[in-house]
This record gives sequence, structure tokens and C-alpha cells, in this order.
Amino acid sequence: MGEGANGGRPVGTAVLGGGPAGLTGAYVLALRERPATVFEADGVVGGLAKTVKFGEYRFDLGGHRFFTKLAPIQRLWEDLLGEELLVRPRLSRIYFDGKYFDYPLRAKDVVARLGVVEAGLCAASYAWHRLTPTPTPHSFEDWVTARFGRRVYDTFFRSYTEKVWGISGSEIRAEWAAQRIKNFSLGKAIASMIGLRRGQVTTLIEEFHYPRLGPGQMWEALADRLGAGGVEVRTHSPCTAIRHRGRAVESIVVGRNGNREEHPVEGVLSSIPLDDLIGVLEPKPPAQVLAAAGRLRYRQLCLVALVIDQEQPFPDNWIYLHDPGTRAGRVQNFGAWSESMVAPGTTCLGVEYFCFEGDDIWEMPEGEVVELAKNELARIGLLDPARVLDGVKILVPHAYPMYDSYYREALAIIQPYVDSFENLATCGRNGLHRYNNQDHSMWTAILAALNLADGTSHDVWSVNTEEQYIEEGELVDGLLDLDLTPARAPQPV
Repeated sequence: MGEGANGGRPVGTAVLGGGPAGLTGAYVLALRERPATVFEADGVVGGLAKTVKFGEYRFDLGGHRFFTKLAPIQRLWEDLLGEELLVRPRLSRIYFDGKYFDYPLRAKDVVARLGVVEAGLCAASYAWHRLTPTPTPHSFEDWVTARFGRRVYDTFFRSYTEKVWGISGSEIRAEWAAQRIKNFSLGKAIASMIGLRRGQVTTLIEEFHYPRLGPGQMWEALADRLGAGGVEVRTHSPCTAIRHRGRAVESIVVGRNGNREEHPVEGVLSSIPLDDLIGVLEPKPPAQVLAAAGRLRYRQLCLVALVIDQEQPFPDNWIYLHDPGTRAGRVQNFGAWSESMVAPGTTCLGVEYFCFEGDDIWEMPEGEVVELAKNELARIGLLDPARVLDGVKILVPHAYPMYDSYYREALAIIQPYVDSFENLATCGRNGLHRYNNQDHSMWTAILAALNLADGTSHDVWSVNTEEQYIEEGELVDGLLDLDLTPARAPQPV
């Protein structure tokens, strides 16, 4: 056993992280009758998709829609929650230049609020850029401008994007735009608005699923199912070391109840941040791999939850705050996500501040940041500060993997090193340093778990890297028919 660690029992495959990816990976391992144990550093499961409880109120860290075209994922969601998985209408707007615009953008609304002249200039800019040949876009700014036009980028994308990431749009790689905006284009949006296009555009979905008690309800249900099948889910259990001999992981060290326990493992499935994974490997990776991991950057989230004595201050699920004079980037109305998350006659608003760890918002005392959030929402007409009953500040590290100008170079060094291990696989948003939604994080976990359990070679790193959804193309081995329902539920191990 390693120095300073007590000997523990073998745990099968150690699954690091109890968020959507980690829990899904553990479930697939159990379906393949492979023993596994989940280790989660937090006190609850769910990771970035957990639900926070604050008195009578529940809220999540941002807004987590449950929407997918991946059949196994949809079946699993429905099986886990049944009628507790609600169908919710989508309603969102953009606040810009003192006005609220419907989002997705609607032609009549844009013209009415921007004015005929400005709307005409945006349309002309769009037409010009669509007709003018452009080189391969390298940055987010290049990508959006080529598809929407410079005027639209400046009006609807620049301020919000730079607020979210803390860097210029010219420093953000084009892959982020291709992945997050996907096949949405102004032309398709306009065609949808006037009824000429029936095909659904990813960004324009009008309804989605959402657990009655918040997204954490889904992951708690999955953790319960794992436990019933003999897969232990340990919270308050951060991994502090992954010990390997050559290219085979032999054990992990976990902090638990003030002690350090070393457990022999058959393998490791990791959804923890990629730089953390590299940092706990023993022996340490080569210097260039450590340096590359150190160059990976993350944008953090400071969420301020405000409880107000008003049931519906506004009808939206969320509002994007593109106004450069407002530091908050987005506000969620959790009562509009699910009435069961708030007390009757009230609601809870989630005011989101995007920041870096250690900056002024991150370090600001709770009372001050609650006042800031109240005053900002009051200034733009979203609430009366006198109606705020309570507030709390939640800090979310590693919230958004950054697609800055260095990340591709760093991943090109890290990926082959990680892939060289015989029994170590990564998955999920932070495990791959990819800004995936829940469904694609789960899908990467399914593929990674199958690689460990069955010896397959699915390319986990390629999931959701193209402009089109992966599920719209060919999937290897008929994986869209993968059965994750109770007929093949995990058996005790």
C-alpha cells in the first residue's frame, strides 16, 4: 500500500465523480456485470447538475434542460422518473439596450424593438456575409460573423459571450460556436418564423423535460438504483491519488472521514476535471503532460439565489442579460421551471455571475453580492428589491471548460497520454474538457464504460465535436438501440 494510506478492499472499477457522466458510466458497468464503486467529492450526487436545497426552496446551478435525440438516454430518463419528469414550455428572452427580445429571435419582435433602420442594417449585414466568401473561421467571432453578419454579432453575441468567458470573442475557438449553436442559422430561424421550414432547429426547441424537484432528482434516482443493484456510491470521497505501474492503474487513494484509504482497482472511469486527473497520477506524468494540464482553463460560476414574495415576477424560464452595464449574465426563474421547487406565492431567482476563481465577484461577501444581484435586477425592471425575502451565494468551480487559444494544443498532448493506459478512461464535460450538455456527457460515459467492460474502442473524444449532432449520422454497432431499462437492471455484485 502507498505511504500514509490505510488498506481498503478492492472496489472493481473506480468511477470518479458522481455527476451525470459518472453515474451513467457506473450503470453501464453494472449492466455488463462489472463490479464498480462511485467516488464523489461532494456531499451529494449530481455534480454541476445537482439541486441545491435552501430552506423551502430548490434550485440548480444554472438551468438544466433535459432534451436529447439519443434514444437510450431518453428511455433511461423516463424510466428513472416516470411522471416526475415534467414537460415544460420553453420561454426565454434577451435583455439588450434597455429592451427585451424574444429568444429565439422572431422577425417581427426584432424589427419592433430594434427599429426598422437597425433591423434593416442587421439583415443587410447578414446578406453580405452570406454572399461573401470567407476563409475557414478560427475564432468564435469569425464563426458567428460568417453565419450571422458582423452587425448581428455586435448586437446579440459580443457582449454576452465576452461576459460569459471573460475574454474576447476573437480568443475563443470556433469549435465552441459550432458545438453550442450547432445547425442554427439566421436564415433557418427566419424560415421557421414565417412558416416555410418545418424541420426543427436545435436551438429553437420549444419544450423540454425537467424533473419536478430539479435535476438533482434524476441523479439521486440513478444513485438509488445503483445502490439497489449493489453498486456503492460514496460521497465526501475525493480521489487524492491514482497509482499505476507502467500503463496499468493498480489502485486509487481516497480521502474519507479524515482518513486516506487505498483501494485496489480493476480500472478507473474518470469524470473529474482533466487537470485534476493528471495531477493525482502516481508516478507523475511527463513534464510536458503536466504543463499541458496546467494550461487548461475554466470559467467559474457564482450563483446568487434570491427568494422573493412574488409568484411570477416574469414568465420566462430564463433571461439572457446582454447589457454590458449589468454584470450578471443570466437570470433563472426556478418557479417557472417547476412550481414544486418553490413555496406557494413566491419564487426563487438564480442570478448568474460568470467569473474566475479569486476575482472580485468570487471573493465578494455573501451579503454584498446578494445586494448587487438585487440592485441589478431592479435596475432593469425584473424585480422590486423590497420583495426579496432572502438570498444565498453558491460558488461553482470548474463550471465551464474554456475553449481558449491554447486548449487544443494542450489536449493534443494530454489525450494520447491518457489513452495509453490500458484500464483508464475519461468521460463527461470536465473529464474531456468539452462543454457538453447532460445527454452528450452521459453518452461519452456509455462509450467509455463499454470500452472498459467490453474492450471496444469507441472514440469518446469525438462525441459532439462536429457541427451536426452525432445522433443525426451513423452510430457504430447500433448503439442507439442500447438497452438501459429495468429489464437489464444491475444485479448485486
